[in-house]
Amino acid sequence: MRIVTAKEFQDWLSHGEVLEKDSHGAKVVRLADGRLLKVFRSRRLPLLVKLLPEAIRFENCAARLQGLGIRTPNIRETCWIDRSKAVSACIYEPLAGQSLDRIFRDDRLQFNLLLPQLAAYIYSMHRRGIYFRSLHLGNILRTPDNNFGLIDFLDIRFKGRPLGPMLVRRNFEHLRRYLQRRNVENFPIDELLLAYAEASKVSS
Repeated sequence: MRIVTAKEFQDWLSHGEVLEKDSHGAKVVRLADGRLLKVFRSRRLPLLVKLLPEAIRFENCAARLQGLGIRTPNIRETCWIDRSKAVSACIYEPLAGQSLDRIFRDDRLQFNLLLPQLAAYIYSMHRRGIYFRSLHLGNILRTPDNNFGLIDFLDIRFKGRPLGPMLVRRNFEHLRRYLQRRNVENFPIDELLLAYAEASKVSS
């Protein structure tokens, strides 16, 4: 991975649009050419990060997901922003679509109509052995061709076999906690679980 100079990084920030940030700085930046820059500030031991930085892990996850038929952004480059502080980044083509979070907020009727397809999508991931801890509305996009895709999947796990009932329940608990943290009201979680159960019946 190449090391990005401080000037180059500052140019990205100056000419781009910061889409997400935290107390440490920018997390996602839309660059002038339309690509996205995702910055990873690791909490792991620096030695482990230098051996396998978050940017490479993200790129590897994207490749594995795509290999399993799950749409993700296409990673174009991985780089170091500050290797001494274990800050890595990747540049990727954005995945076209609209987040389910936005659809839920803007068009509740449309979202409710999507529930069966969304449940079937989650079920298909579980059948492929994909355990997505960050399963929530902001990380799933509705693509222009009426499919779905994932955009933030660093903490995803590949189990190599279909998820058992315990992991399925745990995965939906992550979604419940996300909804509670965000104070999301009137989310049809029970209807989603019923649609998930129906999807499992159809495939069995």
